[in-house]
Amino acid sequence: MKKNIKIKELKFLLLAPVILFLNGCAEDNKQESSQISEPEDVPLSYELSVEEKSLSHPILLPGAPGEDSKLIDPEAATNIAITTYVDADISFLQGMIIHHQQAIVMSNMADKRTNNKTIVDLANRIDASQEDEISFMENWLKLRGEDISINHSSHHMHIGMAGMASESELGELENSESTDFDRLFLQLMISHHDGALKMVKDLKEYPGTAYDPILNEFISDLVNDQSVEIERMNAIAVNLSDDPRSKLSPGHYDAEEAIFNLEKVASLKKPIGFYNPNNPKSKGIKTSAEEDKDDNAEKTVEEKSRSLRSPILSFANTDMAFRDNVLVAGNYHGFNIYEIDHMGVPELLSSVVCPGGQGDVSIVDNLLIMSVEQTRSRVDCGLQGVSKEASPDRFRGIRIFDISNLSEPKQVGAVQTCRGSHTHSVVSGPDETGKIIVYNSGTQGVRDEEEMEECVGNIPGDKRTALFRIDVIEIPVAEPSRARIVSSPTVFADPETGALGGLWSGGDHGDDTQETSRTDQCHDITVFPSKSIAAGACSGNGILFDISDPYNPQRIDVVTDVGFAYWHSATFNNEGTKVIFTDEWGGGGRARCRAWDPLDWGANAIYDIVDNKLEFRSHYKMPAPQLETENCVAHNGSLIPIPEKDIFVQAWYQGGISVMDFTDSTNPKEIAFFDRGPVDDELLVMGGYWSAYYYDGFIYGTEISRGLDVFRLSPSQFLTEKEIFEASKALPLYGPKVFNPQQQVPLGWSSGY
Repeated sequence: MKKNIKIKELKFLLLAPVILFLNGCAEDNKQESSQISEPEDVPLSYELSVEEKSLSHPILLPGAPGEDSKLIDPEAATNIAITTYVDADISFLQGMIIHHQQAIVMSNMADKRTNNKTIVDLANRIDASQEDEISFMENWLKLRGEDISINHSSHHMHIGMAGMASESELGELENSESTDFDRLFLQLMISHHDGALKMVKDLKEYPGTAYDPILNEFISDLVNDQSVEIERMNAIAVNLSDDPRSKLSPGHYDAEEAIFNLEKVASLKKPIGFYNPNNPKSKGIKTSAEEDKDDNAEKTVEEKSRSLRSPILSFANTDMAFRDNVLVAGNYHGFNIYEIDHMGVPELLSSVVCPGGQGDVSIVDNLLIMSVEQTRSRVDCGLQGVSKEASPDRFRGIRIFDISNLSEPKQVGAVQTCRGSHTHSVVSGPDETGKIIVYNSGTQGVRDEEEMEECVGNIPGDKRTALFRIDVIEIPVAEPSRARIVSSPTVFADPETGALGGLWSGGDHGDDTQETSRTDQCHDITVFPSKSIAAGACSGNGILFDISDPYNPQRIDVVTDVGFAYWHSATFNNEGTKVIFTDEWGGGGRARCRAWDPLDWGANAIYDIVDNKLEFRSHYKMPAPQLETENCVAHNGSLIPIPEKDIFVQAWYQGGISVMDFTDSTNPKEIAFFDRGPVDDELLVMGGYWSAYYYDGFIYGTEISRGLDVFRLSPSQFLTEKEIFEASKALPLYGPKVFNPQQQVPLGWSSGY
């Protein structure tokens, strides 16, 4: 029988907090029960035999400092020792009962407001499961003599119940019907379930909680059941979406596609040697231990995917660079060089196998610069890896290749760094001295001092640490083998105290905000040399730098965003008056474009630059909901040089490619897109677009798992044929025809815009 709980009767309950309180005194703790279905048969304490009692010696319970000890009997001493729950457990259950009651209220609305059988069945399942769980929680509390409802007179710590719908949201749901009801019901219920998971997480932050084996099993089942149910509801929500990207069938090279205001020009599969023919999707494989487990056990997609061991060799496509009609596509396994024909179609010229990740690339004249960070990477590009903790064979830093002969690239220089090279930025050069200046961004752990004696890790108070710095690297074009680090400025230091960790110290910004690691690194630094500025996406902060002296970058402004988990990349508009930062929530390997994910998490943040200050204007996120099998979050993109407009094309991993108009910084809007279905129908396989860049009239996208795609813009209500033509004729206002992902050069148009 359903509980007849009305919305108005819940008003007080909605405002009630979950009370989590820990009392250190054992005498205030309660005892364990092995079962709850038959309370009268369950002992609430240990009982000593007559013989045990007779053998007892004096047993003392000390008081607080200065207070007398108490003499206690053997049974009391024993029962203090078997205490298995604390007040925080009680308050958690009291709050969760209220939480579940609201889910029942929302579920009871479905029968009269929708004829969607999927939603009605879902609501009935939720109603039944929440009823059962409420009964369990009430019985557990009654058995221990605890109140079912929250005692508001107690002097407790208050923590709000996550995921609870507000009174206005409940009212909106009650007044909706049909598809509107379905979508709102799923939105609120997913948030509600996710809130329950957060309540469990909050509970476990307190020591001694969920020690009772029965309670612990209940909480584990609650987490598993609601996690799986969230996935199911997200799949239903995706099917309700009107966006064609939300219902694409999976596949590797045969996935369903959706396209809007773009034309696909070409799709090139990965070259031979850059994929495993026995495992072209690079799916994870089962360990021997996993093979023995029950595959039919209910797990979330994330759990199933993460339980598998990733392939030893990674063949992920990464970043791109362009020079004239040459395209170089980086890869964790090395890089591939293509020649672009007059129709924008690349033709493979050569492949270079040099594993080590991440493989980001830049081109200066006939030199190719490549970022390397993995510990398996070798100086000689060998495939055997490095087995020793400290070895002269290991390479982490930037490699330099001579590509004057595109068919036979040759490694001609290398610079070892303390934290490897995740990305790099070509700041200037070659100048009159014949030197190139590069900023290196290392994001990995600090190398062993035995391998590089100048590398110092996180030793408190040691200002020699390799953390909180970037590397300034000088490369002589005539002698690249003499490339070296010339300085490692502490760009995050507090200007007044000199403390190296002068910016975000790590953690979250309060309730319902992202948790972000401390700012001791930059993922990307995008330079705009002609404007003497650079934008750093640096873990917990977005930073604006003055690079008028490229050897000595100066921080001129810094911002945070409560919705950002990891500041990933930055792109200026053509005038250098705006900057787009991206948030790589989930690190690129997680599904973060689900129907219930916040639209300001894993998104773009658009800032205007006013008097050398970053002023926030808006967030933008790719709008199509995606499945749990699709890793999706904001990643790399570039400007499309439309005259008098600010247009940006961006990769969203398995969210596809999206084109955004941010001419009005406060109101960005999507104007074109392309997307494929998931790589796999059951598992989350790392895939999708790593980068999407506009070059010489075309959009090029490196697809992590599938290969390389080429698109061009189609005339639409957003862009005219003339505007698209002018963009294709845009050229750098100075220097050669080149595109490097973290170096911006202003573009101009022959028509005089």
